[in-house]
Amino acid sequence: MKIFFSEKGPRPIGPYSQAIISGKFLFLSGQLPINPATGNIDGFSIEQQAERVFENIKGILEDAGTGPDRVVMVTVIMANLNEYQRMNKIYERYFGENPPARVIFQAARIPKDAKIEVSLIAELGGSETD
Repeated sequence: MKIFFSEKGPRPIGPYSQAIISGKFLFLSGQLPINPATGNIDGFSIEQQAERVFENIKGILEDAGTGPDRVVMVTVIMANLNEYQRMNKIYERYFGENPPARVIFQAARIPKDAKIEVSLIAELGGSETD
């Protein structure tokens, strides 16, 4: 087991690792819509916050030598499931035609009062299209 960190994602806001590599998998902790350069939440709308979360995730996956097409499981936590369809449009752009397994639920409150938090498990290795 190895701790993994990418500057393309935000620093953890608590006592946890950004990601762990175990075997041939990357286990990514919950990612908030934090701009890695500023340390602040990016955007007010669900679309803006989802865009930031998935851009951070894409960068972290790239630094780990994998990509969105190697993600096997995603957990999405939202502050308001009434925004589900709007978030889903952003989600689809990142995971394409063969999306990973997913669970999604609403939480009473997300850290930093974000609208969304996303964690995932990805298989390491090159993109399937390589």
